[in-house]
Amino acid sequence: MEVIGAEETALITQIVEQMAASSRCAFERHRHAIRDAHAKSNGLLKGELTIHDDLPAELRQGVFAKPGTYQVVARLSSAPSDIHSDKIPAARGFALKIIGVDGERLAPEIGGNNQDFLMVNFPALAFGTIPKYKQMLTLLEANSHAPDTFQRLVAGTAHGAKQLLESLGGTPGATLDGLARDNHHPLGETYHTQAAIRFGDYIAKLALQPSSDSVRRLIGQPVDDVGYATLRDVISDHFAQHGAEYTLTAQLCTDLTRMPVEDAAIAWPEELSPHRPLATLRFAPQSTAHPARQVYGDDVLSFNPWNGVTAHQPLGGIMRIRRAAYERSTAFRHSMNAQPRVEPAQSSDIPD
Repeated sequence: MEVIGAEETALITQIVEQMAASSRCAFERHRHAIRDAHAKSNGLLKGELTIHDDLPAELRQGVFAKPGTYQVVARLSSAPSDIHSDKIPAARGFALKIIGVDGERLAPEIGGNNQDFLMVNFPALAFGTIPKYKQMLTLLEANSHAPDTFQRLVAGTAHGAKQLLESLGGTPGATLDGLARDNHHPLGETYHTQAAIRFGDYIAKLALQPSSDSVRRLIGQPVDDVGYATLRDVISDHFAQHGAEYTLTAQLCTDLTRMPVEDAAIAWPEELSPHRPLATLRFAPQSTAHPARQVYGDDVLSFNPWNGVTAHQPLGGIMRIRRAAYERSTAFRHSMNAQPRVEPAQSSDIPD
């Protein structure tokens, strides 16, 4: 189902080299290595994922083939490749690691037996193909490294443009949608894989939707009095008193023309194939950002869409470039911070 362009290998090499140069600059600014994307952590959670026992045959695929419960760890983050104030609206990330998944590995050199799914809080990507990503990368990096006051201006302008387009009956593109994100409570958002993955005998996109009352009441709720690390604080405050439940869903591809694999900027229409529940993700009350856990999440832990089983192989150009980009970023971050590169074998490996 994938179509690999003649220039893809050269473009991937150029993009990875450009990202490596940006990483070295970020290291010199902070004297600490950070991720190439989703650099700012807003919380690290331990929980469990229960696969539903009444799934139809087409949803009983890969990790979801049999009912059961897995231990998981999740990292909530902000999307830019540098660390900025939460006053700047930005896409939010939800990276999920399912621990102890059997099956043939996509990247056995990573080690461990875990399955990672990486999600963001809007369904389509602004740069859905490798050539478009190459064009956008310089702009994205310049905006990420710009002063906070400039970034707030860009976000405000994008928000106004999005509102104007919607008032005229138009549909904002993924670029405007991403830049114009409101500072809504991150625990009330729905998160999406954006790009396609293999889903056993099918192709799918996954999403994570709030399901318990404790997080459903946060849907669309703005975060007030936003400061530098307010999102970390509101997540920490929530889990100090409450738990949370989410529903993990799958949207199966039923039309490769209107639901393409190679362009992640195209959202798949729900009327062609709705999202259907697969599993319930549960988090008990816990401490999400104390020093030991924050350091483990920032410096030791890694998430990679290619860390998993072949039944959930990432698909499309954006996913193919992520294989090289994530490997380079992880190796650089662990080397420069002198931290071990290990996969957790059980949730107790995550500091309490």
